[in-house]
Amino acid sequence: MVNVKQARHPGLEEITLVTVLAALSDPIRVGLIRVLADGRERGWGELRAPVAKSTLSHHLRVLRDAGLTRTRQEGTRCYVELRRADLDTRFPGLLDAVLEAARGDDVGAHVGLAEHRDAT
Repeated sequence: MVNVKQARHPGLEEITLVTVLAALSDPIRVGLIRVLADGRERGWGELRAPVAKSTLSHHLRVLRDAGLTRTRQEGTRCYVELRRADLDTRFPGLLDAVLEAARGDDVGAHVGLAEHRDAT
């Protein structure tokens, strides 16, 4: 797994349309973007997809490398958030169009959040 502490996030001027669209060419990654579109930072452990953890890590790395997400490490925990403001600045309306089309076509609906159970 990539050491997140040293992970590189592309600057705004480095985010390209081709790279963003390539990253969004996979239903798992579209699903992750749909989950993160609520604007909340999520721990990697909160994310659920029908793939192995190593594959989920790969998908998260592709999104980060394309400039779609920002990842940070806090101790042993990793967190990810959508770079919505950066994407809206770089490609106005693109993210909204992708999210609307994904909802309409039900792309990525199999990706979600872990259920939290109250300890009683």
